[in-house]
Amino acid sequence: MSSEVSSPSLETGAAAAAGRERADATPAPARERVAILTSALGGGGAQRSMVRLAGAIAGRGVEVDLVLVRAEGHFRDEVSSSVRIVDLGARRTMFAVPAIVRYLKEERPSALLSSLDYVNIVALWSRRLARVPVRIVVNEQNTLSAAVANARTWRTRSMPRLIGRFYPWADGVTTVSIGVADDLAEATGIARETITVIHNPVVTPALREMAEAPLDHPWFEPGEPPVFLSLGRMVPQKDFPNLLAAFASVRRSHEARLMILGEGPDRAALEFLAGELGLDREDVSMPGWVVNPYPYILRSRAFVLSSAWEGLPTVLIEALCCGTRVVATDCPSGPREILQGGRFGPLVPVGDPGALGSAMVQALSDDAQVPPDESWAPYIEDEIATRYLDILLGAPVSAG
Repeated sequence: MSSEVSSPSLETGAAAAAGRERADATPAPARERVAILTSALGGGGAQRSMVRLAGAIAGRGVEVDLVLVRAEGHFRDEVSSSVRIVDLGARRTMFAVPAIVRYLKEERPSALLSSLDYVNIVALWSRRLARVPVRIVVNEQNTLSAAVANARTWRTRSMPRLIGRFYPWADGVTTVSIGVADDLAEATGIARETITVIHNPVVTPALREMAEAPLDHPWFEPGEPPVFLSLGRMVPQKDFPNLLAAFASVRRSHEARLMILGEGPDRAALEFLAGELGLDREDVSMPGWVVNPYPYILRSRAFVLSSAWEGLPTVLIEALCCGTRVVATDCPSGPREILQGGRFGPLVPVGDPGALGSAMVQALSDDAQVPPDESWAPYIEDEIATRYLDILLGAPVSAG
């Protein structure tokens, strides 16, 4: 991996997995090339969605560059072999500007899709500095007002003002849900009619295949108590304290277990809280990050989303695709849209462990709802790729 932001390294997904790097900068080919820019290959659903989208677009015969501030993270092995990785090698997104400018000047992609608000702003600045006719579409993944209200950093608190100032430079603005689009317009003053809603690509041919993989874990053996599963970074947004409190109420009257997959800065606090609630290791497991979580989702009694806010919670859709019962908080934004107001699974108020616990108890009953195929149909990868290609390779654009 190159550490020089002025000289990004380029490699295919297969070469990335094998650790090989290209030393040359290949001129842009005659056919269309699309670039997808994001921070890294770790994090959560946003980055994984961009990896999937890159592969789906490449499958249409379009050249795709996955341009990364840092080409590192647990999704690296999921990059399609037909996608070229461009590693900007920057420590922080802001420091990647010179490398993005150089990439735009040398590679001249037909269009660039940028995802995550701070990455989007840097992308727009970089095109202005590069002065090349590259179409840029920015993608908003999260509910901005909720993120700002819970912000710990100045950068996040200042984001509505920065977005209102710079997103109009983009040739298109997309969000992952209607709720995110409405919130973005209200929080920033961007005209709602200029924002296009395109869901993340979630349902892929590989997803069910991965879900059917063997799972060697004693909790999922026949005759064991039912398991509630949740997944995500251990951060305030996911509100796992709410989930632990809800499960503690379930455990007082029902035999069940809770597993939370993921890592994050709140792990120690969550482990302490579990002990305070009288939950031991036979009740709650937090095994950390799992490369393939789908066998766990498939074999769980129900998937539980306890978040305080979201954009479009990918894992909720993945659970529906696995045919697993779901319980979700009615947080902004995404769960209400995904579950069609409770049609495909119960919605409960945010931060209400009593209501969440009651919905979890209902999921233990034999007549609890199993999601139908129509619940995940809007999120099929191929259809999402078509919509993105339409907006990315649509109208011509001039430099600046």
